[in-house]
Amino acid sequence: MERQEILLVIEKALSEVLERPVSGLAEETALFDELQLESIAVLGLLMTVEEATGIAVDPDELDIDHLRTMRSFADYVEAALREAEGTS
Repeated sequence: MERQEILLVIEKALSEVLERPVSGLAEETALFDELQLESIAVLGLLMTVEEATGIAVDPDELDIDHLRTMRSFADYVEAALREAEGTS
């Protein structure tokens, strides 16, 4: 999956969990500060991204820093996709 596709998956997931349109986000966009993502919505975000990409998010490996910005979360998803491809 290309980087742009990952960003689009994240935007779509954010639109679903925030129940409002979210698009055209920069990689620097702060998920909690700028989008007002609440901790309760994080679970929905993770589940939606897991479903869309086929990755499995390990809560023990997930850190709040992975969810700071679009870039940090896209980096996390990208790494999880690479790991999943390596194990298949």
